Amino acid sequence: VQLQASGGGLVQAGGSLRLSCAASGGTFSNYALAWFRQAPGKEREVVAALRWSGARYAYADSVKGRFTISRDRAKNTMYLQMNNLNPEDTSVYYCAARPSWTTNWYSTSEYVYWGQGTQVTVSS
Repeated sequence: VQLQASGGGLVQAGGSLRLSCAASGGTFSNYALAWFRQAPGKEREVVAALRWSGARYAYADSVKGRFTISRDRAKNTMYLQMNNLNPEDTSVYYCAARPSWTTNWYSTSEYVYWGQGTQVTVSS
């Protein structure tokens, strides 16, 4: 399984960005996919996760109401729509996957496959 993240960039506070994660090399019907982020000097933390087959979406409290995770099955692509960004959202964002949904969806150790990061910088 390969994951390719893209869509990062520089945006002003209050602005929006949409990240994409293109998935390939597997059958993702039961997979759980997630977005994580890591700021300099900080641990990697979960942002949001979903079950590829649907009906399961989860968000970190810090992004609820501002970020939306989604996927396009036809394109094998996961998205993260980020609105009302603030400087605290500045991080490298990573997409990750595992073969099934887990109640520990927030834990980095649960995910087997990782994409390269994409930098998101929010200026004040």
